[in-house]
Amino acid sequence: MSEMPTRRAVLGAGIALAGTAGLTSQAAAPRAHAHAGPLRAHSPARAADRYVTPDGPEVLDAETRRGSGPLRQVALTATASRFELGGGLTVPTWAYGDRLPGDAIRVTAGDTLELALANHLPQATTMHWHGLSLRNDMDGVPGLTQQPVEPGAQFTYRFAVTHPGTHWIHPHSGVQLDRGLYAPLIVEDPREPLAYDREWIVVLDDWLDGVDGSTPDAVLDELTKGRGGSHDAAGHGTAATTGGDAPSRLLAGARSPLLGGHAGDVAYPHYLVNGRRSESPSVFEARPGDRIRLRVINAGGETAFRLALGGHRMTVTHTDGFPVRHTETDALLLGMGERYDVLVTAGDGVFPLTALAEGKGASALGVLRTAAGALPPAGVRPTELNGELVTAGRLAPDESVALPEREPDRTVRMTLTGSMEAYDWAFDGKRYDPAVRQPVRAGERVRLVLTNRTKMWHPVHLHGHTFALAGAAGLGARKDTAAVLPGRSLTVDLDADNPGLWMLHCHNVYHAEAGMMTILGYLR
Repeated sequence: MSEMPTRRAVLGAGIALAGTAGLTSQAAAPRAHAHAGPLRAHSPARAADRYVTPDGPEVLDAETRRGSGPLRQVALTATASRFELGGGLTVPTWAYGDRLPGDAIRVTAGDTLELALANHLPQATTMHWHGLSLRNDMDGVPGLTQQPVEPGAQFTYRFAVTHPGTHWIHPHSGVQLDRGLYAPLIVEDPREPLAYDREWIVVLDDWLDGVDGSTPDAVLDELTKGRGGSHDAAGHGTAATTGGDAPSRLLAGARSPLLGGHAGDVAYPHYLVNGRRSESPSVFEARPGDRIRLRVINAGGETAFRLALGGHRMTVTHTDGFPVRHTETDALLLGMGERYDVLVTAGDGVFPLTALAEGKGASALGVLRTAAGALPPAGVRPTELNGELVTAGRLAPDESVALPEREPDRTVRMTLTGSMEAYDWAFDGKRYDPAVRQPVRAGERVRLVLTNRTKMWHPVHLHGHTFALAGAAGLGARKDTAAVLPGRSLTVDLDADNPGLWMLHCHNVYHAEAGMMTILGYLR
């Protein structure tokens, strides 16, 4: 079976508290504890009062309509840990318990999930449920939907889970995502249509935390020339978390035609599959002829991965938790935050599952074993990596989840701005401000047009919703995270059916913390 040690955390809302009058961290979370109290509006008359609040009656009504199924209770502790990543390398980091990635949380669509998060970290934290359409005050964005969970405190998240799919959890505080704070979140389908014998959860990651004194906070400071080190009370890091003697982690010359040019700015010393380096990879054991469902999650902080299983073709069945028309391919390309489900029929032997760090000249390795034999070499590059490649734009939605064609009621246009040199990533040239929202109304069909004026690609993630990729042939696959290539525009349509204040941000954790975040806000 695959080994599952643990690793990373997510993005920040590193500015002031949002103008969210009356929001209490205890709403629908009866066991929320100290230091996770109500957010206070800056002024009762401010423009933010035009918007639905994260615990407002509109949010409560939407949650009531979701229903209340069987209760699934989970307890999780965010804590300092040490992990052996393979080949004798042990690093200090922060994680959910004693595994990397954290143990998969499994629920069934229709359940009510209640998770008690205990914070044993030296920093405040939160938990974000990446890919779920859930109630807004459980979304885990500090200073926007909840107060940060302070060190020594606990917060209980409770909400209805409505749609099956492959998702994951991670913090949304500063650059905690680039540690070990992440775990798969699998929502099972009570009427599962796929037939398969085995399931293999594959979590991809780029790793630097604890290596030669490196920390994500120190890397952010290096990228921003120190401007990223002044974190505040919204749950972010401080200068005390940086490593002054760590080597430089700046990367030059990372190029990928698939990503439109520049591939990244961070030189990660290691890349992982299920918490293991290529020198001592995670091994999944099966029998020849087994039909295996791979649930692949890119939990990386700054790296796209090109994935292939040597000696096998893959059949793509889902992206970001939503089914697509089955499509065969040799390889996948996953931006940060993206997920793909694929089916393979296992061959007879020992096969490399290689995750190429796209444009960065390195890779991670997992192994599928169905027979005796030596492990593949650490740097193996199966020919399938250069074969047929599936990206999200090539996929069509399964008709059961296809978004109906409809003229948009509202079009929201935003420009992605910034540069590697200034590290001033933003939307429309303005760094994230929780008081600034892109307004929408419940019931609208909303079209988002995202135009990338930068020289780097950005995987853009929308909280609390899925969208349909829009193209000349109509509406495509349902997603919550999609890449916007340099010099290109991405157009997506969504139904405004989940009231609240919802983050839209680049899922490059360093771009987000530098300022490339904004809010889709529902008007009252």
